Amino acid sequence: MTTRDRDPDGRPRNRRPRDAFGRPLPHGAEGVERVPDDYAPSAEEALAEARRLLGESRPFHAHEVLEGRWKTAPEAERELWQGLAQICVGLTHLQRGNRRGAAALFARGAGRISRYGPPYEEIALTARELGGTGDPDPGAAITAIRDLL
Repeated sequence: MTTRDRDPDGRPRNRRPRDAFGRPLPHGAEGVERVPDDYAPSAEEALAEARRLLGESRPFHAHEVLEGRWKTAPEAERELWQGLAQICVGLTHLQRGNRRGAAALFARGAGRISRYGPPYEEIALTARELGGTGDPDPGAAITAIRDLL
């Protein structure tokens, strides 16, 4: 039986290394630095770090930052952070060539953030457009979302 790494509250942690696109690597492999499980950024920190990571074409890691905020944000903000994280996962799917998965995550994320007003309405519109178009360029899509964030 394999034991799974868990935090003090019993929630599973994922210590498996990942590549720059967020793909899991074999245990013991050299991966890129990960966002710690207990990362709890302020809203400003989360947005700045997500922008930086998107600027490095690392939407999976931007998703982890936004997820850290989602888990620690006030209840009224959680849908926003979850939606932004989902849009970054959509960008990750786009990078990996999973067009269908990208479209699903763009739609889900856009649905969560559109009610938060500017600039999130525009991010939602862009995500919906990315999900509905033929074959968007991953680099251009990442840049478009980063520039709006």
